[in-house]
Amino acid sequence: MSRELVLVTGGSGFIGVHCILQLLQAGYLVRTTVRSHDREPDVRAMLRVGGVEAGEALSFAVANLTGDAGWPQAVAGCDYVLHVASPFPLKVPKDENELIVPAREGALRVLRAARYAGVRRVVLTSSFAAIGYGTSPGPGPYTEEDWTNPDGPGVTPYVKSKTLAERAAWDFMAREGGSLQLSVVNPVAVFGPVFSGDLSTSIAIVQRLLDGGVPACPRLKFGVVDVRDVASLHLSAMTNPAAAGERFLAVTGSFISILQIAQILRERLGAAASRVPTHEMPDWILRIVGVFDSTVRQIVPELGKHKDATSAKAERVLDWKPLSAEDSIVATAESLIQLGLVKR
Repeated sequence: MSRELVLVTGGSGFIGVHCILQLLQAGYLVRTTVRSHDREPDVRAMLRVGGVEAGEALSFAVANLTGDAGWPQAVAGCDYVLHVASPFPLKVPKDENELIVPAREGALRVLRAARYAGVRRVVLTSSFAAIGYGTSPGPGPYTEEDWTNPDGPGVTPYVKSKTLAERAAWDFMAREGGSLQLSVVNPVAVFGPVFSGDLSTSIAIVQRLLDGGVPACPRLKFGVVDVRDVASLHLSAMTNPAAAGERFLAVTGSFISILQIAQILRERLGAAASRVPTHEMPDWILRIVGVFDSTVRQIVPELGKHKDATSAKAERVLDWKPLSAEDSIVATAESLIQLGLVKR
């Protein structure tokens, strides 16, 4: 049982709270950043839903991605940092810098503070968004060697923010990283058990399908990975010597469509999935809606696209063995139902 101290930024988020959970279960001491001490009860409540009473093994620090205050205190005495915090709103901002600035500048703030504090390694939560957009897919699946073109066609503010933030992190390490080490995790759409009603964008897809909030499934395909596997990959990247200076795609199997997700829900959940649609929506309907709705507009460029990605590197280097996409989707739905977050 380790008594090393790990800072997790954004502990009230979906990935962040699962990272805290696994760190506590592994015997680490954990400090997490929140934007206000008012969030401390929420984080502890989520951990209790996950089966852990954190007690004194978990402490809190107030820090914001957009300001320097609080970061030196947050990283003080830490052996490792998992930098998970990054904005990912359901709605598209009017100004892309609302996402780009906190993502990029926040990553640099964390890296600078970690370097000055003598932290051994930072694990940055990036995204497939920094790998597979703004370029034409090659003959094979996307790998860690690929990079999104932030100025490419159809690149949304979120995709651009993740790309520029990760680029800035690697540039910082090359220029002034010193003895600090960096590893990066690039998950696709993250599903799995939720601990509260504060839902991530990907979880909201399953919620809307269960609620009957969409009459048919948009013709979209994307990768799926379970949040528990994303958290375990962070822990492996944190301590495995082979992970230093590397990025790791986190994806389970091949990309799947929203219609396939709907079929999984109907087959595995029975009556609980009675509102889930059974057909795909014609692209032209979404294109019309996108004229008036910026949230819909950002998915229009991805309609009908066939992408894929591989996590072979994580499996080979870190012996990572993820759950199936089907089990992850079902776990998402079951937790939403258990917490009363879908219509009865």
